[in-house]
Amino acid sequence: MAAVAENAIGSDIHRSSAAAAAETEYQRDVRKLVDLLSKLNPSAKEFFPSSYSTAAACVGRRPDGRLSADAPIFVAASDYNNNNDQVGNGSNKDSSSDGSVSNQPNRRRRNGYNQGRRRMNDRARRSVREDSIRRTVYVSDIDQLVTEETLAEIFATCGQVVDCRVCGGPHSVLRFAFIEFADEDGARAALNLCGTVLGYYPLRVLPSKTAILPVNPKFLPRSEDEKEMVVRTVYCTNIDKKVTQIDLKVFFEQCCGKVSRLRLLGDNVHSTRIAFVEFVQNL
Repeated sequence: MAAVAENAIGSDIHRSSAAAAAETEYQRDVRKLVDLLSKLNPSAKEFFPSSYSTAAACVGRRPDGRLSADAPIFVAASDYNNNNDQVGNGSNKDSSSDGSVSNQPNRRRRNGYNQGRRRMNDRARRSVREDSIRRTVYVSDIDQLVTEETLAEIFATCGQVVDCRVCGGPHSVLRFAFIEFADEDGARAALNLCGTVLGYYPLRVLPSKTAILPVNPKFLPRSEDEKEMVVRTVYCTNIDKKVTQIDLKVFFEQCCGKVSRLRLLGDNVHSTRIAFVEFVQNL
């Protein structure tokens, strides 16, 4: 009996010493923590990276980093399904169809939807542009006396012409054009006109590599008066900056005729300027 009692007493002493050691280690850790916290500046503001502030604004955080009252709550898929079940069972929890709670939109999912919609719009525009290229032919070596109307009438024998653009300077001997048809059959038929003599030169007709750029309707004349004004107006470039508006007006009146309106434009980037000169009568 004495041996049993001695073993019990020894076991109690061992447990007491282990508990005392653990308590001592705990107190030491607490003192280290208190000492570490005492070195911090109590008036220092909490640091937030610039990227965090942007992300926080997207999820409804206030500038001080705390959540605002109307911040959306993002839930896990399992919680979302549970909320839907509770709503169907008459629970007072409200969950929107996009996985958010309290009628707040799930902005992450909405941003993904917008990106997907932009990609679809880009693909649609690319498809329209490629279709327009397949319906367009490139025509070169066009005589100076050939007008857009004449060229469109000739190529209309191949199919319905949607657009015809003749490019090149008014005084250049040869010019080029882009002709767009209503379908690809018209463009393929137009290739057979290659070598047709129009004026003094044979035409060269090739499949186009680009589409005709649509004209902004805001820049087109909207009345007969504006059309007449456009016919009487010339565009000038490469004008020296030393030339004044009066000098330019005197020059054109001496060489061409009376000027009704002149607009001289320029900036600090380009070394020369441009001008629009409108005459009283068509040249």
